[in-house]
Amino acid sequence: MAGRWRVAPMWLAPSVALALATSNGRAADAPKRCCFTNERFAGVCEVVPEPGATCADVLAYLNNPNSAGKTYCGSTEIRGGWIEVGCSDEAPAPSRRTGPPAAHVPE
Repeated sequence: MAGRWRVAPMWLAPSVALALATSNGRAADAPKRCCFTNERFAGVCEVVPEPGATCADVLAYLNNPNSAGKTYCGSTEIRGGWIEVGCSDEAPAPSRRTGPPAAHVPE
């Protein structure tokens, strides 16, 4: 019987290694999030880069005045002035706009 218990750690070892490698039980292949802000953009823009792309690639796209065709940040047309910020697990930051919306004044 003692021999049977010596085998258990060998078949259990890959499972333990996998669990430790998945960062507190989360999937190891969870997509990386990148977060950006711009003073002309309301709130925080959160992007999951395409396969093979990095946060630096997304930032370069957002800051390139000639870039077009991607749907980052709600397909914003704002180019330049973007900075990368840490992503929070909390709810997205509220819009930077304060106060009630501007009233429409008929002519």
